[in-house]
Amino acid sequence: MHNEPNPTPTDAPRPMFAAGTGPAADPAGDRHERRIRSFQPRRSRVTTAQREALLRLWPQWGLEVDGESVLDLPALFAGRPVVLEIGFGMGEATAAMAAADPDTGILAVDVHTPGQGNLLRLAEERDLTNVRVANGDAIILLREMLPPASLAGLRVYFPDPWPKKRHHKRRIIQRDFIDLAVTRLAPGALLHCATDWEPYADAMLETLTASPTLTNLSPTQTFTPRPESRPLTRFESQGLSKGHAVKDLLFRHEP
Repeated sequence: MHNEPNPTPTDAPRPMFAAGTGPAADPAGDRHERRIRSFQPRRSRVTTAQREALLRLWPQWGLEVDGESVLDLPALFAGRPVVLEIGFGMGEATAAMAAADPDTGILAVDVHTPGQGNLLRLAEERDLTNVRVANGDAIILLREMLPPASLAGLRVYFPDPWPKKRHHKRRIIQRDFIDLAVTRLAPGALLHCATDWEPYADAMLETLTASPTLTNLSPTQTFTPRPESRPLTRFESQGLSKGHAVKDLLFRHEP
């Protein structure tokens, strides 16, 4: 998860794919409303396998976060309950969770084109029909494209901590975001966050605890051990090897 104001016409990202053949460079256009975003598009190199997966599978399993229509989640996921995952990196953990729980749909949103291609490739290789990949701004997805009380869960794993104090306003887990997110959670839905940046973990805990409809599932009302349902990611392993303390936060929506 990442941010910056809208690019100007002179520095707007160039399309990587022809229209209709892959994820758009800026699907929502001016719907970004000049607000500070919690993400920065990353334009690292797309491998041949990732590009081929995007070209082949995007029309079937990909969707653009353009803010123009409300998604029909039961149709997209064949009636499965749906969990939204915001920021999935290269998609390995997402694919593992989808394989372990085929009766739950995962709507995975990110702006990282190589990761989108890699997750689609993994989904095809493992026959994961319960995964859909969304391209764009998660705020627009939540606010304009998801019906109220439509999600069985929300996952935000290792969002950008924006460690410098002057950048804290860019963090995704803030009160305004949570106030929006809980309106899209069904009663009993689980909100699961994880971070290896302790100051951000403390800020997350404070923000989530302040929400009147979220109940902390930790017996100590603080952090929880990593649930078995959340795979150990490559990024997380790197953090642990550096001595970082990973914190999980698990809350239930109880309106």
